[in-house]
Amino acid sequence: MIELEGVPELIDPVMVAAFEGWNDAGDAASTAVAHLDREWKGEVFAALDAEDYYDFQVNRPTVWMDAGVRKITWPTTRLSVVRVGGDKPRDLVLVRGIEPSMRWRSFCNELLGFAHELGVELVVILGALLGDTPHTRPVPISGTTSDSDLAQRMDLEETKYEGPTGIVGVLQEACTHAGVPAVSLWAAVPHYVSQPPNPKATLALLNRLEDLIDVRIPLGELPEDARAWQVGVDQLAAEDSEVAEYVQTLEEARDTAELPEASGEAIAREFERYLRRRDGGGPTPPGGHATEGGDSTSYLRDNPSGRVRPPKPPKAGGTSGADSTDGADGAGDEESSEE
Repeated sequence: MIELEGVPELIDPVMVAAFEGWNDAGDAASTAVAHLDREWKGEVFAALDAEDYYDFQVNRPTVWMDAGVRKITWPTTRLSVVRVGGDKPRDLVLVRGIEPSMRWRSFCNELLGFAHELGVELVVILGALLGDTPHTRPVPISGTTSDSDLAQRMDLEETKYEGPTGIVGVLQEACTHAGVPAVSLWAAVPHYVSQPPNPKATLALLNRLEDLIDVRIPLGELPEDARAWQVGVDQLAAEDSEVAEYVQTLEEARDTAELPEASGEAIAREFERYLRRRDGGGPTPPGGHATEGGDSTSYLRDNPSGRVRPPKPPKAGGTSGADSTDGADGAGDEESSEE
């Protein structure tokens, strides 16, 4: 039995989920949901029992001090709710956690139980994977669904992916079988910049989510962080002739592939977003994800062992990636499909 006594009746609720791990290159997806939770001051109303879904030798608990008392935080998945104001207010149910180690079907069924009890109308699952994409170009975002009607109505791709999958793909299929509309949004992260965070990919996911569910998302410092990240990677790439040459090759391939649609839907969508933000009045509220300073070396290429955060200009150094992601060896052909 799911108890939701502390949750008020929700308005047109959408569930937005992201999971750390294999489907979270550069921590882009989990950081996007964390950003929503922080900007709209989400209130946690449920947490899944960690004993049921996690191997603590893989995802270890952490010990911390609270007023001199030692406490333990267990790895889990938490649900919070936020209300988006405006002319058409609606609620978001935010799901943020770690990809479970076991009992994935029970895990998905429990989340779907919450979705059913809360009257969720749409589930949007965010993911990020490593791909053959240059850091100097807009982050490719692909939206996929298993529902052909939904794909046509929301301008999404109907997924055709076959191969290994993560909890994002399993949850999406569970939603489909339960009759709950579900969409996955995927950001492609440059595989040669493999360390989190990646604010540019996080920003791209939030922009696409904004278009999909028709809400204005406060971006806080994310645009500035994304610019700082790119400047840092530019500087580091310029110091390595092989990397610079490789980036140029990716740029040429990307520009050639996208030339026919350079003046099409992407530009129209960006213009609509500009108008929506202008009409909203005033600057974007402060806040958001801010990068931290750090060592400016060893960021380029795949380096799954560390987690270095990029500084802002004028210091060099801002890269990202993921230590456990889709298609780990730059799977550019998978960037829209790890379902």
